[in-house]
Amino acid sequence: MTLNVGRFFRACNPSKTLNLTLEKDRAYYIDCSEVRGSDLVRELRRTITLSGDEPTCQLFTGHIGCGKSTELSRLRRDLEAEGYHVVYFESTDDLDMGDVDISDILLAIAKQVSQSLEDAKLRLAPNRFQQILKGAVDLLNSEVTGLKMSVPQVGDVGINASGGEYSLSLGIGEITTKAKDSKDVRSLLRQHLEPRINTIMEIINTELIDVANQQLIDQGKAGLVVIVDNLDRIDNKLRLQDRRQPEYLFVDRGDQLKKLHCHVVYTIPLVLSFSNERENLTNRFGSSPQVLPMVRIYNRDGSTCEEGLAVLRQMVLARALPQLSPSERLACLEQLFDSTETLDRLCIASGGHVRNLLVLISYCLRKADPPLTQRLLEQVISLRLNDLTKAIEEDEWAMLREVQKTKAVRGEAEYQILLRSLFVFEYRDADQIWFDINPVLLDAKELKTDG
Repeated sequence: MTLNVGRFFRACNPSKTLNLTLEKDRAYYIDCSEVRGSDLVRELRRTITLSGDEPTCQLFTGHIGCGKSTELSRLRRDLEAEGYHVVYFESTDDLDMGDVDISDILLAIAKQVSQSLEDAKLRLAPNRFQQILKGAVDLLNSEVTGLKMSVPQVGDVGINASGGEYSLSLGIGEITTKAKDSKDVRSLLRQHLEPRINTIMEIINTELIDVANQQLIDQGKAGLVVIVDNLDRIDNKLRLQDRRQPEYLFVDRGDQLKKLHCHVVYTIPLVLSFSNERENLTNRFGSSPQVLPMVRIYNRDGSTCEEGLAVLRQMVLARALPQLSPSERLACLEQLFDSTETLDRLCIASGGHVRNLLVLISYCLRKADPPLTQRLLEQVISLRLNDLTKAIEEDEWAMLREVQKTKAVRGEAEYQILLRSLFVFEYRDADQIWFDINPVLLDAKELKTDG
């Protein structure tokens, strides 16, 4: 089998998320659930399918780049196979992650749900929602004109230019696009929407979700599921006095987020798992957030996790040779690496972090064609080490040495320094949770001293 280096390089793009509803992307996917500690996607799916008509609201989180979006894509694929109509979207398309409120999230959901339902030819009659939008547009136009603010003018919304028909998703989209791009528009829009938030929630339920669920059931579908990705990227900045934005949205306002009359999965910032508000968050939503850990490369006792290493080997080989079976890929390994040891060194250096693995491969492929050599890989790892160590201060090295000893991270402060910066990774097996150093840092001289 001849290796297509260009396709291999493109398949290792660290910024690309696999969409498992597409056949070409499914060829690259490797199931890592057995070496992540549990099959969280299966648990999310079973919670939905076992609940029947009763709506569920679940929280999903993990390190940035650990594979959350790909796993949510798998959840979408599995639920669609079970007969559900799934609306998946990336909230970053509609929201400014530095400045988010509940009304922003609800409008984004309403836009994406109505667009999906319109595409599926379901019949909607969002009369009250149209009135809410009209009121918002009238306010924005009058305030922008009256105050002579430097805000884009908002005109008539929701009318399809080609057919002249009203589209709720188009109307919401025209407003939310203006709001995302302008802090002034966001402020004015919230002044109009926030006092009406309970009414807006009731309208979303009655004019969108309830209507959709009934029509879906009439068509033999199992119901509606909404998956809101990328909310884990919300900035951890102060919002109100001592309340940070994630706490404000998911703890203080969590009761409103869970009131939709359909199954919902929200991604949330990982910091909430280390916050003093974790228990309040669990009480708000009725269950703890599901945390997606790394693929295990070592067990807690320091021994190599052979199962995890085997999964990561296949993850690399599948990006190069997606059309082959696992055994056939292994037989072609010499086309990619000068030895199995070089591939294993690559997998271990990634720490079981999917994006880190792709970054290391991409760096290697920029420098040379396969087969990739041990010497080249060590050069790339050394460059990554230099990049990481530039940001680490002496007190942080002391914290890292402590993690090496205790395999623990405690509290929000340590999370912000160690996990958010990807200096430390979280691992799980069937019985326990532990933390360990990003393997790229293990060669740093600062980790080999106590002071």
